Amino acid sequence: MATLGNPTNTIAVLQKYNFNFQKKFGQNFLVDANILEKIISAAEVTKEDCVLEIGPGIGTMTQYLCENAREVIAVEIDKKLIPILQNDTLSSYNNVTLINDDILKVDINAIVQEKNNGKPIKVVANLPYYITTPIIMGLFEKKVPLESITIMVQKEVAQRMQVGAGTKDYGALSLAVQYYAKPEMMMTVPASCFIPRPNVDSAVIRLTRYAKPPVSVKDEKKMFDIIHAAFNQRRKTLVNSLNNAAELGIKKEEALAALETMGLSATIRGEALSLSQFAQLTDLLFYINRHIIR
Repeated sequence: MATLGNPTNTIAVLQKYNFNFQKKFGQNFLVDANILEKIISAAEVTKEDCVLEIGPGIGTMTQYLCENAREVIAVEIDKKLIPILQNDTLSSYNNVTLINDDILKVDINAIVQEKNNGKPIKVVANLPYYITTPIIMGLFEKKVPLESITIMVQKEVAQRMQVGAGTKDYGALSLAVQYYAKPEMMMTVPASCFIPRPNVDSAVIRLTRYAKPPVSVKDEKKMFDIIHAAFNQRRKTLVNSLNNAAELGIKKEEALAALETMGLSATIRGEALSLSQFAQLTDLLFYINRHIIR
C-alpha cells in the first residue's frame, strides 16, 4: 500500500495505473501531509466518528481518515479511480466502505442509517468548485444527520459562505449556509499543494450544523425562494426582483407594504437584508399580510 500525502508517492501511483486527470470531475489531488493533518484536526475526527468523504480521489485524505475515524464511507464518481482505491491505497484498511456513484444521486440518509444507526456523521471533502453548492445544499436540504461539514473549496467560495449582508460576496449561498450551520474558516491552502496545480488558492471551512436554525420562519422553502429571487437580479431593487419572479406571485404593492412594516426603504436591494430580515419578510408576505398559506 502506498502512503500518500507527498508528491513522490502520488505521482508513482498515478503512473502505475496510467491515470489521466478528468477535467470534468475537477480533480486536484492534495500532496501536503501537513495540510492533511490540519484538515483532520479541523474536522475534529475521533475514533467515535463515522465520516463521509466525498470524492476521495486516489485516497490521500481517506488514508488519514481511516487512521483517525471509526468508520469511513467514501463516495467516488470516477470509476477509473476505484481499482486504485480498492487494490492499492486503501487495501489495508477494514474500516472503509467505497461507493462508486455520484454523491448527488446517493441516498445518504439510508447510508447513515445503515452505518451509524441514523446518528449524526461528519463530512470531510475536497470539493471541485463547480459542484460545491449543490453538494452542500443537498446535504442540508435532505436533512442528512450531520454534526459538521469540513471542506476544502475554492478560497472565494469559502469566503462567500461566511460573509454578512452588504458585502460584495454576500448572496444566496451565504444565507443558506448560515441558516443551517455556523461557518468557520480554518485555513487557506495555496495552489502549490496540489497535483495538478489549480489556478486558484483553496481554503478549508468548517460548517457546524445548528441543532436549531438561528432564525425562525414559518416556511423555509418560501424564504429561500425569496432569497433566490432577490439575488437572481442582484442590481435591481428587492421590490422589482420579487415582482419579476412570477412563480412567487408577489405584487409590487405587497412587497412595498412588507418593507414599510419592517422600516426598510422601498429602494433597498436584497444584498442589504440579513437572514433574520429575510425570515421576517417571508412571514409578512405569505402569512401575516395575507392571513393565508398559499
